Amino acid sequence: MLQRIQTVFLAITIVGMGLFLAFPIWSKIALSGEESAVLTATKLTHQIDPVQANIQPVYYLIILAILVAGVAAYAVSQYKNRVLQSALCAVNSILMTVLMGLVIYFTFYKAAKLFDPELPGKYDFGFYGLVGAMLANVFANRFIRKDERTVQQSKRFR
Repeated sequence: MLQRIQTVFLAITIVGMGLFLAFPIWSKIALSGEESAVLTATKLTHQIDPVQANIQPVYYLIILAILVAGVAAYAVSQYKNRVLQSALCAVNSILMTVLMGLVIYFTFYKAAKLFDPELPGKYDFGFYGLVGAMLANVFANRFIRKDERTVQQSKRFR
């Protein structure tokens, strides 16, 4: 049913992906203050000076985030089939792990080396939306499996 706790956690997963899409994921500003780099779900922007900027599109981040949100929304509607719902949460975990890996790759290997390699940069609100979505997905899967065990035990008592 829609009032179960796993539905709330799946909704938090969807909201977390929305935050990931709406806000910057990572940013870094040079010590001089002129150069900066910002990673969003759509692009990696390296602002060299006020006039010149390099923009690298990263559309696969937005595609993966929308896919994760869509799978979570579909999992909410599958409340009668807990096995399928659990499998969808497992697929979402894999997709979010790939998404997190891509974000880490871009922050540590692509953007961090653009300027001032000793400065790490900082993770912004979009990154924490992804982390929150991952945690909510894990909790949703846990409660789905707990519900399934409860139903199987009640069938066994009949």
